Amino acid sequence: MTERTLKPGRVAVVGAGLAGLACAEALQASGATVTVFDKSRGPSGRMSTRRGDTWQCDHGAQYFTARDAAFRAEVGRWVAAGVAAPWQPRLAVFGPRPVPEASESTERFVGTPRMTSPAGFIAQGLNVQLQTTVTALVRQPAGWQLQTAEHGLLDTLFDAVMLAVPSPQAVPLLQEPAPELAALAAGARMRGSWALMLRYDAPVAVPFDAAFVNEGPLRWVARDSSKPGRPAGPGETWLLHAEAEWSEAHIEDTPEQAAEALLQAFGALGAPQPASWSAHRWRYADTAPPLGQEAVWQPALGLGLCGDWLGSGKVEGAWRSGRSLAALVSGAARPA
Repeated sequence: MTERTLKPGRVAVVGAGLAGLACAEALQASGATVTVFDKSRGPSGRMSTRRGDTWQCDHGAQYFTARDAAFRAEVGRWVAAGVAAPWQPRLAVFGPRPVPEASESTERFVGTPRMTSPAGFIAQGLNVQLQTTVTALVRQPAGWQLQTAEHGLLDTLFDAVMLAVPSPQAVPLLQEPAPELAALAAGARMRGSWALMLRYDAPVAVPFDAAFVNEGPLRWVARDSSKPGRPAGPGETWLLHAEAEWSEAHIEDTPEQAAEALLQAFGALGAPQPASWSAHRWRYADTAPPLGQEAVWQPALGLGLCGDWLGSGKVEGAWRSGRSLAALVSGAARPA
């Protein structure tokens, strides 16, 4: 029996969050020619950081854990490269119910000097086309073409397309070429979340750097300035995340309405009014619950799906999903 080798293909990955970047990196390592497309101005998805002239604040994913051996090795690579570091905040829990994630023994990591840094590190080795919004997948006899809002129909033909976007954004792309995959994506219930970034002129005198809040509109608060690698200064930046079901009920509120409720709840924890604030509405923050399969690959169509809404959620789940899809694609590729 002769050894079979995988035939490299031309692959489009739609979405430059961690799932898409992890998938693209692994596919490229296997010999594929990969192009990543994203509608944003930079890679990272929900591992996001808002930046101003004199401040910054992580307003998406707040930290990540690394329980899977492969992901622990990846985080070790990030730490060695200086784009991630452990974070050991003083933790508090407010509310009547215990919070398993609040264990002091949990090892937490953050991107350094901002949460976007690991994604930027991976993207350096990839062909990433930013500010390119994919609006349709067009099936041609020789492969796939991408219709985009900014550049129209792209000339490049792709052997396969990997969608690494939130499920509600995947559904319209899949409805015509792959209705079964569209139905699968439509079955995921993604929830929104309000995020409020607070700027203070002086340190906030509360006895915690981060807290889980399991009553009222808040779910999580964090002294962003306590994370490693953050800018030093006389003031501080804090992040407030609203509880998912509260956010869903108030997703169409104005930023001012959402901020009023969250600031009142933060004040009840002992915090003063900030000097200024900024709000961000995440329409697709998490999935309740994820669908329980890390990735989906249909070799007959040349279409794949990955993202934290499929697997176990959170940063580690997103990375694992992207790597799982790449493994499925490589294993299903035809021999040369």
